[in-house]
Amino acid sequence: MNILILGSGGREHALAWAVMQNPKCDRLIVAPGNAGIAQIADCASFDIENGGAVVSFAEENAIDFVIVGPEAPLAAGVADRLREAGILVFGPSEGAARLEASKSFTKEICDAARAPTAAYARFTEAEPAKAYVRAHGAPIVVKADGLAAGKGVIVAMDEATALEAVDDMFGGAFGGAGAEVVIEEFMEGEEASLFVLCDGTDILSIGTAQDHKRVGEGDTGLNTGGMGAYSPAPVLSVEVEARAMDQIVRPTMAEMARRGVPFQGVLYAGLMIQDGQPRLVEYNVRFGDPECQVLMMRLGAQAMDLMHAAAEGRLAEARVNWADDHAMTVVMAANGYPGSYEKGTEIKGLDALPEDSRNMVFHAGTKAEGGAVLASGGRVLNVTARGDTLQEARDRAYAMVGAVDWPGGFFRRDIGWRAL
Repeated sequence: MNILILGSGGREHALAWAVMQNPKCDRLIVAPGNAGIAQIADCASFDIENGGAVVSFAEENAIDFVIVGPEAPLAAGVADRLREAGILVFGPSEGAARLEASKSFTKEICDAARAPTAAYARFTEAEPAKAYVRAHGAPIVVKADGLAAGKGVIVAMDEATALEAVDDMFGGAFGGAGAEVVIEEFMEGEEASLFVLCDGTDILSIGTAQDHKRVGEGDTGLNTGGMGAYSPAPVLSVEVEARAMDQIVRPTMAEMARRGVPFQGVLYAGLMIQDGQPRLVEYNVRFGDPECQVLMMRLGAQAMDLMHAAAEGRLAEARVNWADDHAMTVVMAANGYPGSYEKGTEIKGLDALPEDSRNMVFHAGTKAEGGAVLASGGRVLNVTARGDTLQEARDRAYAMVGAVDWPGGFFRRDIGWRAL
């Protein structure tokens, strides 16, 4: 098959790496890709949020299967345009992608499906939102309703921070994403992620992971897109996962189908777990980043077969063959991230690192220039390893991190601390 992956981050590098392991892949193109992806696949440049441009490229290059990595093309209806053109695609419709593109829509679905989640209120003006904050006090969670690249959520531990977040969102700090704001109850517990494939009818769990959102060690500092992850997540035991599937995921999928917007693709349920009871924090309609990196390391070549089965409506016959192993990824980010950071710093030492089924450096924000690899984003590298135990995976990952020569970057030294 000729396969096209849309996206340019560490998630897409991991997807490309897994797809390339599968003998059914004849040619792989990634748009736009990055310096690491360019080492294993062809890269192309066009507007991946323009459905017409994606369809034209797919037709001109005899693409058999398209995998949509990030959320923005899904929210823009790219999967719909591909389906209308008769091109097989892994990813939900624009209507179904509202599960991520609108937090108020997700709350509405949860209410209808009776899925346990945080109490909330939604606002289109700052003053009523601030009155709600004052009435309920802190800690409290303030969310931009729309897509904000994983940064539109402020967990406010005091009232002043919450009020400032409301002003920032309505003041345009997150663009159009903050035109409506959802304010939620602060949920106690441990957060983890459950990933399921859906084909519009059937659902298949493909793994669990735990991300580290805060920039600082001990989960301190500002929220980020994610500073590291590991899989599986011990807090999502077999029993807790079963409750999440029965009480949250299946009722949500049934409600979406009832509304005429069946979901096809990967659904990422962010869960808060307390005393063995899961509640929904949020849905994402694509693989998490950096959770995708640890999932792909553990799934390998079968990841493509599973995504293909979901796209063709064959999940009922699909099975996941898990190895009894663990994976960890450590994010190396540019100094200053998640605030302003310098671009263009050179990264050395990557050529000496192993690249195999147990050790990989997935590129996120990189570009190749004059034979050098340069940082071009906030989160730049995902140093990833598998092991028979989580400790072994951690040791492998941090050994590779230590071999990267990049004074312009930093990383957290405590990824996996909850489990270890």
